[in-house]
Amino acid sequence: MYTTFYNLREEPFRLTSDPRFFHLSEPHAVALAALIEAVMRRKGFVLMTGPIGTGKTTVVHTALQILSERATTSNPISSAFILNPTLSREEFLETILTEFEIPCTGTSKPARLSALQQMLLDTQRRGGTSLLFVDEAHLLSPQLLEEIRLLSNADTYQEKLLQIVLCGQPELLGILRKPEMRALRQRVAISCSLRPLNLTEVRAYVTERLRSAGFRGAVSLFPTQVLQEIVRLTEGVPRLINLLCDACLTNGYKARRSVIDLLTVEESASELGLHEAQIELANEGNGAGSASMTGGAEGARDAEIGSALDRLVQAMKKRSAFVPAGDEVHPEMSIKKQVAVAVNAMQEKDPVGNKIIESAVDVLVQAMKLHRTSSVEL
Repeated sequence: MYTTFYNLREEPFRLTSDPRFFHLSEPHAVALAALIEAVMRRKGFVLMTGPIGTGKTTVVHTALQILSERATTSNPISSAFILNPTLSREEFLETILTEFEIPCTGTSKPARLSALQQMLLDTQRRGGTSLLFVDEAHLLSPQLLEEIRLLSNADTYQEKLLQIVLCGQPELLGILRKPEMRALRQRVAISCSLRPLNLTEVRAYVTERLRSAGFRGAVSLFPTQVLQEIVRLTEGVPRLINLLCDACLTNGYKARRSVIDLLTVEESASELGLHEAQIELANEGNGAGSASMTGGAEGARDAEIGSALDRLVQAMKKRSAFVPAGDEVHPEMSIKKQVAVAVNAMQEKDPVGNKIIESAVDVLVQAMKLHRTSSVEL
C-alpha cells in the first residue's frame, strides 16, 4: 500500500525470518557465530535464549541458509525443526523421525531409536551433519528435556552425531539451573543470549531494512527524534520495532507525510497498544543483559570473524534477486523447505555468489578454530 509512495520495492518490516533482511547487530553476530561454530565443529549442544521478539528464529533461519549454502552432496545438512515442544515422549520421537524424513515400519520406541541412530550414522559417514532445532524450548517438560539429553548421547569416538539447538526465552536458563538438570546442563557446549537493541543499533537496523527493501532516499524516513521514541515504546525489541515502523509507514502514507514524525509514531503506537505493552514489560522486569556467549563471545567480537560474518550476510542480500518467485516458496512450507528451495535456485543462477559465500564461511570456520570454547556454567 505504501511502497510506491516511499519508493520501496517491497515492505521492509514484515514479521518473517527472511535472511535478506537480517541485520548483523552485535548480539545477532555473536549468536550467529555461535550457531555456525557449534554445528560445523560438531560441538553437540548449543543454547540460545532471549526475550520474546529479539530475533532468535531469524538467527537460526540465517544460520541454516549459510550452512546449506556450503553443504554439498559430500557434506549434506540434515535438519529437523520442533516448533511446538508441548508433546509427549512418544509424540516427540515421532515428530523427529518425520522431520528427518526417516522411514520406520516399527512403532515401538526401540525401533524408532534404531532408525534414528542409523540415519545419524549414515549422514556422518557421508561427511554430513544432523541438526535438531527445538524452538520454544522453555516449554519443554522435564521428561522431554531428559529425552533430549539421552538423544545427545549419540556419538562416535571422534564426534557428536547429532547437533542440538535449544532456543527459548530467558526462563530456560532458570530451568537448567535446577539440580535435576545437572546432567543436561553439563552437555551444553556453547550458550548465547540475545538482547533488545539500543538507539545506535535501532538506527542501523531500520536503515538496513529500508535499504534491503529498495529505499535509496538521501533523507531518512525516520529522523533521530522519531527513532528515540520508537526505542522508548518498543524497548528495542526487533519484533515490536517491525510492527511499529510498518504501522508508521502505513499511517504516514495515509496522511501523505514524506517523513515519519512524532505524531505518526504516537498514532501508530496507540493503534498497536504499545503504551500498554510497555507498562507490562516494565512490570515483568523484562530487561535482558548484553549479548554473551560462553567461550565464544571474545572470538565473535574479533575483527576477522566479524568481517567474515558481514561478508556472508551481505553476499546473501546481494543475491536477493535470485530468490524464487512467490509461486515457488510458500509460507506454509517448513523452514528447511523454504531454505532449500531458495538456496538451490540461488546456487544455480549465481555461481559467483556461491564462491563468495563458500570463501567467507571457510574464513569464518578457520577464525573460530583459533578461539578456545568452553562449556557453559549456568
